[in-house]
Amino acid sequence: MALMVTESSSSSSPSSSSTSGCNYEYDAFLSFRGAETRKTFTDHLYTALNKKSIYTFRDDEQLERGTSINEELSKAIKKSRFAIVILSNDYASSSWCLTELADIVECMEMKKLTVLPVFHYVDPSDVRNQTGTFAEAFAKHEERFKETIADVEKWRVALTKVANAAGWDLRDQYQAKVIEKIVGEILGKLKSTSSIVPSDLVGINSRMEKLENLLDMGLKDTLLMGIWGMGGMGKTTLVEVVHGRFLNHFEGNSFLANVREQGRGPGLVSLQKKLLSDILIGRSIDFSNVHWGREEIRKRLSHKKVLIILDDVDHPKQLEALVGDKNWFGPGSRIIITTRDQQLLIKLGVDKIYQIEELNNNEALKLFSRKAFKNDSPLEGYEELSQEFIDYAKGVPLALEVLGSSLPEGNVGLWKSTLDKIEENPPKGILEVLQISFDGLEESEKNVFLDIACFFNREYKINILQTLHDQLDTDIDVLLKKSLITISGGYLQMHDLLQKLGRVIVRRESIEEAGRRSRVWSIKDVFHVLKENTGTDLVTGIFLNAPPKNKEQLNAKVFSNMKNLRLLKLSNVHLPQGLNYLPSKLRYIHWDGYTSESLPTIFEPKELVELIMPCSLMKRLWKGIKISDELKLIDLSDSKNLIETPDFSGVPNLKQLILQRCTTLSRIHKSLWNLKRLIRLDLNGCKWLESLPDQINMESLEVFILSGCSRLKNFPKSVENMSHLSKLDLSETPIKHLPAFVKHLTVLINLDLSKCRNLSSLPDASCHLIYLKSLNLSDCSKLDKLPESLGNIKGLEVLNVSCTAIRELPSSIGLLEKLKVLNLLGCVGLSYSESLNKLLHTLSGLCSLTELVLTSCNLWVIPDVIGCLSSLKVLYLGANYFVCIPESIIQLTNLDMLYLYDCTDLQSLPRLPLNIRRINLDGCISLETIPIRPEYDFLKVLNLVNCFKITEEGYYDMISMMLRRDLIKVSLSLSLSLSLMKF
Repeated sequence: MALMVTESSSSSSPSSSSTSGCNYEYDAFLSFRGAETRKTFTDHLYTALNKKSIYTFRDDEQLERGTSINEELSKAIKKSRFAIVILSNDYASSSWCLTELADIVECMEMKKLTVLPVFHYVDPSDVRNQTGTFAEAFAKHEERFKETIADVEKWRVALTKVANAAGWDLRDQYQAKVIEKIVGEILGKLKSTSSIVPSDLVGINSRMEKLENLLDMGLKDTLLMGIWGMGGMGKTTLVEVVHGRFLNHFEGNSFLANVREQGRGPGLVSLQKKLLSDILIGRSIDFSNVHWGREEIRKRLSHKKVLIILDDVDHPKQLEALVGDKNWFGPGSRIIITTRDQQLLIKLGVDKIYQIEELNNNEALKLFSRKAFKNDSPLEGYEELSQEFIDYAKGVPLALEVLGSSLPEGNVGLWKSTLDKIEENPPKGILEVLQISFDGLEESEKNVFLDIACFFNREYKINILQTLHDQLDTDIDVLLKKSLITISGGYLQMHDLLQKLGRVIVRRESIEEAGRRSRVWSIKDVFHVLKENTGTDLVTGIFLNAPPKNKEQLNAKVFSNMKNLRLLKLSNVHLPQGLNYLPSKLRYIHWDGYTSESLPTIFEPKELVELIMPCSLMKRLWKGIKISDELKLIDLSDSKNLIETPDFSGVPNLKQLILQRCTTLSRIHKSLWNLKRLIRLDLNGCKWLESLPDQINMESLEVFILSGCSRLKNFPKSVENMSHLSKLDLSETPIKHLPAFVKHLTVLINLDLSKCRNLSSLPDASCHLIYLKSLNLSDCSKLDKLPESLGNIKGLEVLNVSCTAIRELPSSIGLLEKLKVLNLLGCVGLSYSESLNKLLHTLSGLCSLTELVLTSCNLWVIPDVIGCLSSLKVLYLGANYFVCIPESIIQLTNLDMLYLYDCTDLQSLPRLPLNIRRINLDGCISLETIPIRPEYDFLKVLNLVNCFKITEEGYYDMISMMLRRDLIKVSLSLSLSLSLMKF
């Protein structure tokens, strides 16, 4: 039984090619005695061959029924370049193996096959002379095959000839080493006969490795593969190499170039005919329409193993006509499609997609240098300039070739002037290729593309575009799949060359006058338009990312001619006469330091979505009621002159109101408290705010921040329908007791009461907040105890009571099964050993506790029970007065970080947990020794700054020991200057 079953992985994969008139189908044929080595040496060898993409045929149990095994084997042997014969102890007992071997030798003698014997723990002389177990086997064959004794003699001759060939003897070698040698031998010979990669194709090998892994040439199934990327990235070059390297693995192949151009209109029929002609070797098949052509392709190629490459596809109809379905092609076929549009590949349902990568800096430098200097590196004196061109091209091969080929040698000045010129006007050869993708976009998609290119590349998240475009998700999806943008961490990103393309397209709208362009972004153009009043109704966006060096003065009617302005971002401008007009089509305003006392009276923000005016001089936003159903965000942070908020009745869909550090704000209009869709209300630092209304009805509110409202005394007595509030920040407020309304916030997750220095207690009712995960009471200096019912807050994960007057925690803390972080920094009342002992005993049952902070707690002794906190990963014990740490700390097997900084009385350390990674002993001036041993494999950071009593020998012993451990990273924060002074 025999079947070709292969798997392919990434490597520098060679391919078979025609030699001596023989079209090889396989790189290697494995001959072995199945029962003896199938699951051991043979399997390891087979796997290693496949990892290097050596196309391998081996015996298997999965042959299709009805197949003649002898014929299949004979065909496979004849179609293989190498035969690896694994001669094991029992090999000769199988007449099957011997018959196979005779066929191998016959092909070897015809110079069509190279035989590589492996002596699997047998003596080569026993094989050569048929002695030992081989003699016993042949004695049985002679008895069994008396009628065909000539076959037995043929087997003997075959064994002798194979044993005389150069091979590998496993008896005195490691199997892995032998396998490595076999693979290397075959790989070397295959490489020497595989398709030659042109020497000027920089970076091709690493990309071929990844692509070959995805192509999985050993897989018998038909596979559709897409290669996707922006124009100029080298997709065509890559598939040309693939075609040349693998065409001999298939029964037929076709490379259809420039499908985008050739496939227009009646050209699809011509492409169908070429595809069939290529594979059927010149046979002419006539048909007159695409539908007929589809049927011919399906009918004639469904049993053929073919390689088809469709280069530069840009429309689904091209794919439907040429490779409509996998079933059109025989098992093992590979269909490769290159495109700029990922959506085409997704709709077709390709099996794998490879996004082609930019060249790295070294590759880019080599390609550029070959074009510019006919050398692999820049000429002397051109190194820095070359790097500037490479930075400009951003790894795009086309750009590197165009730039390198166009620069004259021996003229540094011309190079510099060229660099300045292309910053504004990229070379035509680059733009023409890139613009193909832009021209294929719908109008709304073009607008999104141009907005990103002119305004939002890299520095802004996608949500800013949602204020400007109504069907953004669809348009963004198209741009992503056409490889025109990417999104990383929520930020929009566009290749620099595509950004330059977008900006060139906008400049072409009016070469001379920026005020007649749709978008204006450079400081020079923005202030030309604004100061000279050249803006027109063609301008839809003005976006100034960086403020001007000097404050610019604008007149009151600066925007009067820009009726279609929808986007405005400005800063550091002065309006000495105020502002009379803002366009009603504005959807986004971001104006830092707005200098008027309010928005223009006649401004109607009916389409406005976001209004961001930090550091403004406004006293009020607007007078009366302004209608804006679209307005979602108002941010007036740091507007120090703001006295009151406007009437919000006309903005019912407002989601965020941010008034941070509006320090003179004292009046909030009552309409605010009835906004049904408000999600975030931030009044942090509003120091003149004294009271909130008795009743609040904001049913969507999730975040309510009142931190730093230092005069706030009156809080709501009731809250209605506030069932979504998850975060409440009352830090730095003058509260003496927890406001009564808090107990009604049933889904509260985060409660911050830090620096409420008048707060002396918490009511038991606060412990009814069963969904609370974080409670911050740090710096509540009058707080001396917590409610006994604290344990009722079952979901609590973080409890911070640092710098409070607490002497002990309630025993119910042991019920907080989900508590992860407990911060007791500066709680000096815990210094009584009984209190700390009791606390640690209670905490020992908390299986989720991973971080404990006992810094600056005036501790003179660390109880032994600390070793029971088995889940701890981070332990802070710094700035205390203990002399030693209990040996029980070694029981903290999960401990990752131990902080003991400024423990000035600490003299020694016990043995520490072996998997600890970071130890901070900075300022432990009494410490003389530390127990760092070779078995501390995980230790990465050891801080010994100002550990004066550790001897010179101790320092050097630790350093040398840690370096001997071959750690990946060892950071020794040693005070070298102090050490040198000391020694």
